[in-house]
Amino acid sequence: MRIPRSLDDLFLGALSKDAWENIKSLQAGQNEHGFDPFGFEPQFLKYIAPIAEWLFRVYFDAQVHGIEHIPDDGPVLLISNHSGQIPVDGMLIGTACLLEKKPPRMVRSMVERWVPDIPFVSWVFARAGQVVGTRENARIILRRGGCILVFPEGVRGISKTYDHAYELAEFGLGFMRLALETGTPIVPVGVIGGEEQMPAVADLKGLAGMFGMPALPITPTFPLLGPLGGLPLPVRYRIHFGKAMRFEGAPDDEDRIIRAQVREVTDAIEALLEQGLSEREGVFL
Repeated sequence: MRIPRSLDDLFLGALSKDAWENIKSLQAGQNEHGFDPFGFEPQFLKYIAPIAEWLFRVYFDAQVHGIEHIPDDGPVLLISNHSGQIPVDGMLIGTACLLEKKPPRMVRSMVERWVPDIPFVSWVFARAGQVVGTRENARIILRRGGCILVFPEGVRGISKTYDHAYELAEFGLGFMRLALETGTPIVPVGVIGGEEQMPAVADLKGLAGMFGMPALPITPTFPLLGPLGGLPLPVRYRIHFGKAMRFEGAPDDEDRIIRAQVREVTDAIEALLEQGLSEREGVFL
């Protein structure tokens, strides 16, 4: 699929020079045609990055701390808390690693298995570096020295009501087994701001189940303002990266052993959240 030259220039004109230089420097083991085995084409990011950069720099005015803890190369798992009803946090973490990390790192996110069945969307996701979330795909990326973002809370984290703001939901164990199997370091990430972007006062789980949805949050603006109520508030995001953690052991150890190691990661994330919350002066400041 070819992008018209005039449109190509329009996107480049909306992107900062530094961002474009970072994109051009990305290394993902591309072949002679510029793609990696999953169809990722780094230069395709110029069509997405202008919006991501504006959201990161202007709308959410994101602050980043400790990004130097992410290794400059080699495999790494970014393990983060998850919140906000819509996954803005994942986009901002990826943008931070692209714009603020020197050298930049491309964050690969795991998407749902049904995404490849969606025309055009599947093509865009692949070109932009998103990968179907299977254990084997994750292994391949890590063995190729990639950086993967994981939200072990899943939908439990993103759909919590505001009375449970910044309380971590139970983490799955899969990321730790993957880290042990591949010898991959873990960088804990604490994200502050997502809980306030769409603070849910209630979750109509019963009604959500009737429509096959995991959650149906009620916020001060949704559904009162209709589609406009689904827009996140322009809160300031703060993203804290902790020191890399390494674990030893067998990936097929019993759950109680793996769970104790996962607890070390959740403790690190909770410490980052506590630090960030104590330092911020206000939700929009």
